[in-house]
Amino acid sequence: MQGKCKVLVDATDHTVRRETMRVNPSSKQTTALLVFILCLAAAASVVLLFSRHAKVQGQDEDNFGNRHTLRQMANVRAAIHLYGYYNSSVKSSAEWKNKVDQSHSQGGLELKNNQIVIPQNGLYFVYSQASFRVNCSSRDADDASSQPIVHVSHTVKRWSKSLGDKDWTILHSIRSVCQMKASINSGEEENWFSSVYMGAVFNLMKGDRLKTVMEEKMLQGLEDESGKTFFGVFAL
Repeated sequence: MQGKCKVLVDATDHTVRRETMRVNPSSKQTTALLVFILCLAAAASVVLLFSRHAKVQGQDEDNFGNRHTLRQMANVRAAIHLYGYYNSSVKSSAEWKNKVDQSHSQGGLELKNNQIVIPQNGLYFVYSQASFRVNCSSRDADDASSQPIVHVSHTVKRWSKSLGDKDWTILHSIRSVCQMKASINSGEEENWFSSVYMGAVFNLMKGDRLKTVMEEKMLQGLEDESGKTFFGVFAL
């Protein structure tokens, strides 16, 4: 009976050892699998963290760029500079042009119907120059004696709803150029060149309109070369 039990126990021990041998490889595989899963999870966490950081950084850069753009727009100072030339259909002023030569506009100031329109209330520096080529000789002696002094003038007027429905002179200048004299020869001409510049600061209102006025008889001699005749406004 003891011999049978011993054989049974031995058989049982052998079976247990064999089962243990079968379990150990499986446990190693399970452990390796768990380690792999943990590594994969850690890598995924790192990737997710990096992705979130990059996204936040990108949003910050976008926000900074947007704020910078808005700041630049807010800091754009209203300004306009116009180029002037003679147009026979415009009887009392030079014709003003934007985006020609060095002319430009920004910040809401614009040219409409040969006038500058003010976009907002505020202080503005208004300036203008007109350059003329003047003939100081005449074949008519009586004409030379009746109008001995040749002069040129330049005016800037303001229309404002706050001042009533009329134009008000805000800048005006007149300059004596030469003394008219009678020419002896028919082909003899004596040309003089003169510029009239004006500029001052004004408190203007939204919707105000500024225009220039010049003597019609002098307009044919208006100089339209670059930098000679211009009209402009800029905000302070």
